[in-house]
Amino acid sequence: MTRPVIAIDGPAASGKGTLARKVAQALGFALLDTGALYRGVALTMIRAGADLGDGDAATATARALTAADIDRLTHDPALRLDETAVGASRVSAVPGVRQALLDFQRTFAANPPGGAPGAVLDGRDIGTVICPDAPVKLFVTASVEVRARRRFAELQGRGENPDFTDVLADMAARDDRDTKRAVAPLVPAADAVLVDNSDMTPDQVFQTALEIVRARLPA
Repeated sequence: MTRPVIAIDGPAASGKGTLARKVAQALGFALLDTGALYRGVALTMIRAGADLGDGDAATATARALTAADIDRLTHDPALRLDETAVGASRVSAVPGVRQALLDFQRTFAANPPGGAPGAVLDGRDIGTVICPDAPVKLFVTASVEVRARRRFAELQGRGENPDFTDVLADMAARDDRDTKRAVAPLVPAADAVLVDNSDMTPDQVFQTALEIVRARLPA
């Protein structure tokens, strides 16, 4: 890698996206939410009326996505809907989809846009597959109950009326799908630092992560 990369992995609603954004801002690094790539595939398929279980269709959709498409979709509120997130979890299990998006992520990591001195990537397999040589790897997590409460509050904040039991069941199902998929399952890299934020404030998580990053980045 030509520039330092910080790999931040973790399950849904673990807070890794918020942490990645804060770390990138603090260091002046470029940020890539790799989950947006998979959500972009899912949202494109949903709007086209395609079957999310059709691996060939999902692979074709991923191959057709351009950087301009991703930039446009990133600013689309529908990308953050729970339906889209669930769809992303489904299409991310398709080997062809992962392969199609692999080069996009590695190119971003090796050549951060805007002349940034480094890159922060957050997702599910950054430290294990996308950037296995990253000097800093964090695996951010929390108990499934805590993460379900976070998602429940998020949905309520959008004006929705979710049932907590359904949210918890959906979170557990997504964890099961992500950890047991045949290709790039969600697991911590062997040299990743585990950050369990079940009982931490966002600021405590950020300060903990920043200390780890600064200790591990090349001087």
